[in-house]
Amino acid sequence: MNNNAIRLLKPLVFLFCLLPVAALVRQAQQGNLGADPVAHITHFTGNWAMYMLLLSLAITPVRRISSKLAWLIRFRRMLGLYAFFYATLHLATYVFLFSGFDIAGAFSNLRIHDFHGIAEQWRAVWPVMVTDIQKRRFIQVGLLAWFILFLLAITSPQWVMRKMGGKPWQTLHRSVYAAAVLAVIHFAWTLKKGNLEWWKDGLVLAILLGLRILWSLQKRFAQGRPKVAVSR
Repeated sequence: MNNNAIRLLKPLVFLFCLLPVAALVRQAQQGNLGADPVAHITHFTGNWAMYMLLLSLAITPVRRISSKLAWLIRFRRMLGLYAFFYATLHLATYVFLFSGFDIAGAFSNLRIHDFHGIAEQWRAVWPVMVTDIQKRRFIQVGLLAWFILFLLAITSPQWVMRKMGGKPWQTLHRSVYAAAVLAVIHFAWTLKKGNLEWWKDGLVLAILLGLRILWSLQKRFAQGRPKVAVSR
């Protein structure tokens, strides 16, 4: 695919990645968020964070399998940033909805410039959140996955890569696999015993990781193989 076609396609992919948010807003407007709206929003945003992350990881294997799809690499950064976007929405549901933070009250305080009232709300909610995080391993793992994605997002621009240097930047961005593993563990630990809803994401990730390891071993073997001199 040529550069002009990619330039035309990028805005469409950008808008396509926003469709889940539009669908969620539509559901909220129609009152279709289910019996537990907070749980639905949390589950929905977490799922799309995982889908975007797996899509971004799948691009390298796909383009290695078929050189005709090498142009997909131009969309990997966008998909990775959307994974962070949905992961941040997922985290926000915990911070602003599960924690008991009074969003309506905060907006009311904001309208009358009562910043002290907002600060008081945070003071009331923060100790509860800290205690909750200390008790629940799945939250700790999820926060760690989010923090890795945060680091990858802020170091994704080209000028940051040049500033860091190629090798350190690549080393950091390989941690995306660690973030994906942690995300699958986070998902699995949020489910009740016997619920294997997470296994599909885990299987896709295992395949992607297996391919990455296989190609890495092949590369090392090829580099370590002694060259045979050919006599004329």
